[in-house]
Parts: sequence; C-alpha cells; structure tokens
Amino acid sequence: MNKQIEITEPVELLNAEGEPLRPGYAKKNIFIYNRDAAANKLRMKEWDFYQVSDGKKMIQVNFANIALGSAATATYIDMETGKKLSGAGICPFTVHRFVPPANSVKPHHFEFNKGGAHLVIDYDGEKRRVRYRDKHLEIYFSAVQEGDGESITAVFPFKTKGRFFYTDKINCMPAKGKVVYDGETVWEFGRDTAFAVLDWGRGCWPYSNYWIWANGSTRLENGKLFGFELTWGIGDESNATETMLFLDGKAHKIGAVTLEREPDGRWMEPWHFISEDSRFDMTMKPFYDNANPINLGILKFSCHQVHGLWSGRAVLDDGSVVEVKDMYAFAEKMYNRW
Repeated sequence: MNKQIEITEPVELLNAEGEPLRPGYAKKNIFIYNRDAAANKLRMKEWDFYQVSDGKKMIQVNFANIALGSAATATYIDMETGKKLSGAGICPFTVHRFVPPANSVKPHHFEFNKGGAHLVIDYDGEKRRVRYRDKHLEIYFSAVQEGDGESITAVFPFKTKGRFFYTDKINCMPAKGKVVYDGETVWEFGRDTAFAVLDWGRGCWPYSNYWIWANGSTRLENGKLFGFELTWGIGDESNATETMLFLDGKAHKIGAVTLEREPDGRWMEPWHFISEDSRFDMTMKPFYDNANPINLGILKFSCHQVHGLWSGRAVLDDGSVVEVKDMYAFAEKMYNRW
C-alpha cells in the first residue's frame, strides 16, 4: 500500500534542481510555489479549471498556460440533449506573460483579456467569483466551500528529472450563476442543486502522460455535504495518492483507487471503483460521454469525460459509512502529448 505521507507544515515546493522537496499530500494548500526554481520553463503547465453541474447541465471554465500559449476557454453542455456552446481566447508563446495565482486558497485576482475572450477570477478568501465573456457566450458564477474548508493538495515527482506536478482539488462548493448566449439566458442555477469543483494544477510535465480523474459532490438526506476526489496515473504516487473523501468540508484520506476494468472502448458500460484499503467501493452507471479528441500533431489530447450515477459506500476516518445511491458524479480518462 502507498505510504500516504501527509504534509502538515508549510514548505517550499521545489529544491534548487526543480524537484519536489516533500512529495506527499496535505489537507490544505500549504505549499509555497517557488515557480522560479522550475528546471525547464518550456515544460510548464499551469491551469485553473472550474466545472459546475447539477447533473443535467454543466459548464467548464478554464485558464491554462502551457508555455506554448495561454488560453481562456468556456463550454456549456446540456447533457440531456447534447447541446454544446463554447468559446475561447488564445495568446501564443506566453511562458511568463500570464502567470496564474501561486496559491489556490489565498485571496487572488486574475484576469485574461486576449483573443476576443475576457476571463476574470476573483477569490476573497471566502467566495470564488468567475466570469467569462466573448462575442457570443457569457458565463458567471460564484461558489463557496462550506464546513472546515479542507481539500486535497498533492505533490508528485516524475521519473524524468526536473519534472513535477502540484495540484489542489476543491469540491463540495455550492454554486450560483447563469449562462447567456447571444443575449438569451440558457441556464440559471442555484446553490441548492449545483456544485462546483476547482481543479488547480501547476507543474513541469513530461511530453506524454495520462490520468484518470473522478470527482463528485452531493448533499445527503441528512443535509450534510459529501464528496470524493479520485485521481491516479500522474507521476510517482509512492508517497501519496490523490484520493480523498469529504464530509461537510472535512477531509478523510483513503488509499489508492483502481478500476476493476479499464474503460477504453467501453465508455458507456459501468465503471467499478475500489480502493486498496476497501474504504471506497462504488460503481458508476454512465449516461453521457463528453468526448473531446484534439490532434494538432505535436499536441494531442484524447479525453472521455463520462458522467453517470454512482452507487456504493465510502468509509470515513472514524469508521462510519456513507452510502449513496444514484449520486451524480463524473470520471474521465485523458491521454496527452503536450
């Protein structure tokens, strides 16, 4: 079983060679992102990715700086009809020009206004506000993390020297906002039904890689917020895995999670997830596959983000069991060359 080394005191992320000083996980983002110590700035990948859904409709708003360029992108999807609306603004060759915030949980303001798209991300220490706007599409939402405010921050080295991945996943955030297209409101959502997740990533990556990511949030019958974060496949996970349960903002660490069968070629069949410590055992029955293959030669992304209804059980740190039936959540498998 993996070591699951917890980092509890602030520490600089990288040493002088651009390697992680303390690979492991933390329940709050206490790492100090000394970006200047990165060994190869041309391999830098940095993003703030927000996804909001009520299980029927979904929005994704993302800022990414992947050294070759920076981009703000936004997508609205009606998962019942398959309707998609999207926009983007791109600015090439921006290794140092649009540097996103150095920490996910400290107050920050970030703005990108290029290529016909305007993105603003504000966080005042309590509420996150995100606004995207282009010629046709406008998305606005706010989200607040309830409870103790814990998440999962994880730091992984890669086998290649000078490569690392530093991430924070924050979910269980009730969200409120709307989507407008050509002046018409196509979706308005409130905190009683919609939840946001922040996928916050910073790293210096090898050229080819893959990951599986699954995440979900729901309000249980007793009114408590329950969620989970499952990611694997990225880097050296011998010191920790990016696997966590959440109840009312408090994090409960679980062991490595795997799939009973790989989903390739059978995306709409059930996915069975189980952890090495038997504290997570759930099956997702898919109902929508948001497939997004992109092949630009030297850049290639192949992602199936599959949305479904999850049923099963999760065991908290105190041994109490959370059982869910038909909980909405998603899982994706991504292959990259970037």
